[in-house]
Amino acid sequence: MRTRWIVLGFAVLFIGALAGSALAPPPAGAVSREIIQLQEQVSQVLQNQHDLRSAIDSNYATMRTLVQQSLDATNQLNGQMGGLQKVIQEVQANSGSRIDSMSQTTQGLSDNLQDVQARVGKLSQQLTDVQNLLQSIDSKVSGGAGSAPSGASAPGGYAPPADNGSAAPGPSSNALPPISSDTLYQNALRDFTSGKYDLARQEFSDYIRHFPQNDLASNSQFYLGEIAYAQNDFKNAIAAYDSVLTSYPKSFKIAASLLKKGMAELEVGQKATGTRDLREVVRRFPGSDESRRANAKLHEIGATTTSRPAAH
Repeated sequence: MRTRWIVLGFAVLFIGALAGSALAPPPAGAVSREIIQLQEQVSQVLQNQHDLRSAIDSNYATMRTLVQQSLDATNQLNGQMGGLQKVIQEVQANSGSRIDSMSQTTQGLSDNLQDVQARVGKLSQQLTDVQNLLQSIDSKVSGGAGSAPSGASAPGGYAPPADNGSAAPGPSSNALPPISSDTLYQNALRDFTSGKYDLARQEFSDYIRHFPQNDLASNSQFYLGEIAYAQNDFKNAIAAYDSVLTSYPKSFKIAASLLKKGMAELEVGQKATGTRDLREVVRRFPGSDESRRANAKLHEIGATTTSRPAAH
């Protein structure tokens, strides 16, 4: 019995020794190796982080340089665009001025082309009128007249009817001139294009007075405005152009009259009214030469082609 207890005691001691050995802490050498490995891993992570930070800083610097270069290029482009826009506006303004200065000399030629067909149909009547005039002069000369009538001129020329008390009964303003309407108009147009404004004004006025229903009466009224405009008499020019707009609404000079009326209004300081009339030209006659000239003039004075809505 005693022997058995002794054996059991040794067994318990052996088992305790084994358990104590299993539960004992690892050797100091093993712990040191793990710490060293952990430190190496931490150092590697820190190095990777440093490399990543360097790469990010380098990329940021590169991107910042590129952005600054883009901004500089954009600013330079904006400056070039501003200069180009200014040049375009100056070219438009100068073109408008040149076109305006040329319009007076080309207007007569344009009207000549537009009126050719109408005049061809009346050619026979013109020849008859001239023949009658020559026969009248010949009969007076052969009948013992001392000289040609004071109002007569060379064939094809024009002089207003003389008011010497020997004219036919009735107001002298109603007496028809001794030449046809077409000849009178052509003489007036020729004198206008050659700069004989006073004579042209008288001839155009006579045309309107004697032939108010003819197709070219509105042209004559327009040229009265052109003569006043050329002589810097802008108030009378405005009145003449306005007469075309109100008295001859179907005239093909409507666009030109509205354009020149607006420009004359600008000349006398009526900027609001002049701007409104130029915008009306652009609105009513898009694509026309008058519309392009109105656009150029609006750009010249710094106005838009359309009116801005009123602020509420």
